[in-house]
Amino acid sequence: MSQVRNIHSALSQISQPWQPHRLVTVNEQEVKAVKLLGEFVWHDHPVDELFFVIAGELAIDMRPAPTAENSAPEETTVHLGPGDMYVVPRGVEHRPRAAQEVSAMLFEPRGVVNTGNAGGALTSAVHELE
Repeated sequence: MSQVRNIHSALSQISQPWQPHRLVTVNEQEVKAVKLLGEFVWHDHPVDELFFVIAGELAIDMRPAPTAENSAPEETTVHLGPGDMYVVPRGVEHRPRAAQEVSAMLFEPRGVVNTGNAGGALTSAVHELE
């Protein structure tokens, strides 16, 4: 890709929440613009996933995988505001949620499905921006 991309212009093209749109691909990583609203499904990925909030307030609930030492690890929640970023480690079950619309970017390897192995009605292919 040899053109300048603007995140605010990209976000203005997105009308539905939970529909990732590819901004650019860098090596094997995709940078995606997305709007988030409501509660997503619990899911995990076999790779790390970076959330970068542009506007709004995002909560990410997480349930770490049980270990031999801790068969029922405690759920935690990370709260992100504009300009904040957070990496959800691979294998950590998580659920993003937003009481009001959030504009964000996601950074993850090419081919990652937004709902991981959970599937369901919110599963979306990556859309291309114009």
